[in-house]
Amino acid sequence: MMNEFLFRGALALSLALVAPGAVAHEGHKPLPGSGAGAAYAFPLPKPGSYGLPPIKPAAGGPVLDETGRRHDLATLLRGRTTVLAFIYTRCGDVCPAATLDMSRLQDLAAGERAVAGRLRLVTMSFDAEHDTPAVMAEHAAHWRSKERAAPEWLFLTAPDREALAPVLAAYNQAVGPKADAASPTGPLHHIFRAFLVDRDGVIRNIYSLDFFDPKLVLNDVRSLLLEGENARPGRVRTGGP
Repeated sequence: MMNEFLFRGALALSLALVAPGAVAHEGHKPLPGSGAGAAYAFPLPKPGSYGLPPIKPAAGGPVLDETGRRHDLATLLRGRTTVLAFIYTRCGDVCPAATLDMSRLQDLAAGERAVAGRLRLVTMSFDAEHDTPAVMAEHAAHWRSKERAAPEWLFLTAPDREALAPVLAAYNQAVGPKADAASPTGPLHHIFRAFLVDRDGVIRNIYSLDFFDPKLVLNDVRSLLLEGENARPGRVRTGGP
């Protein structure tokens, strides 16, 4: 996995040298090491052959979508398997790398109809003062796939800092101002965290950037979907894990 870590470091450094939003999702160009022949140190386990134990319920709180409409975050995280990632658009280091991984995940899932219709991606900003619904709409336009088969991808922000604080606390997402507000990597310091949430609104995995690999995450998504299918009343299993 060391090569993957080195690649991520180089990617984050290169993205830090461009303006936020300059790297667009348009074209969906494959990255080095991201194609069908990409290798891992160990083969990915078969979906459904491993467990993802419940961690805790995914917290709610007031959020705004790109149109400015108000929702409860917990409600948005129900009904589909969801991948939730916290970022901010002025970030010049890990956030662009993570959003690029989200776009790759969206592209991969678009090729699997059984997955795409039951998967939702959610990008949530923790920079409520700058990342207004209009800013998030512009950000979404850079990254969201235009493919009809692609899974839903929501871009959310909070009404204000006061509404955001309990949401960040619930997800253990530490955010604070940098000493140098004019830093080229953005004015806020944070650690990237993404969450895999099942259709019942329960967190089943938490990813750092090092493990937020689209193929690995998609494998976890497939596992949760298989779990849901096997839990249907009256379903008869015909073999397999």
